Amino acid sequence: MLHRRMFVTGSIALALPAWAHHGWSSFDQERPLYLEGRATKVSWRNPHGELEIELPENLALPPDLKQRPLPKQSATVDGAALLAKAQLPTRRDRKWQIELAPLTRLQAWGIEEIKPGTLVAVLGFTFTGEKGDAVLRAEYLFVHGKTYGLRSSPA
Repeated sequence: MLHRRMFVTGSIALALPAWAHHGWSSFDQERPLYLEGRATKVSWRNPHGELEIELPENLALPPDLKQRPLPKQSATVDGAALLAKAQLPTRRDRKWQIELAPLTRLQAWGIEEIKPGTLVAVLGFTFTGEKGDAVLRAEYLFVHGKTYGLRSSPA
């Protein structure tokens, strides 16, 4: 999520954009959301990779979502249950900020840096009640025909 941070140098204050970092506890993990769209901005740096994606006007759950194969990861995540419970957001924002995993984990999965214009899908969690900014913490990333579990490293 893009915020403005104020830096003060002497008597001059500078407002510079900065990505915010959120822990898992800020997100409603009982309500997995599915988003897909084109990457419009990419921040491939620590504390974690981030994307801004623009959703299509008529976002829909893919008919095969519940049957998608999921990779094994070192964290215990019931991916099948998350896919079965997936829903679309109720808010109408067309642009969402997507928080991915730390770069070391993205590298462990072999995910190459996503470029602007790339079609991506994510399953993850937003703030309780979809309050605040349009931010999604990605549990699964679907890109280039592959699925990556971002909670932990590959098993």
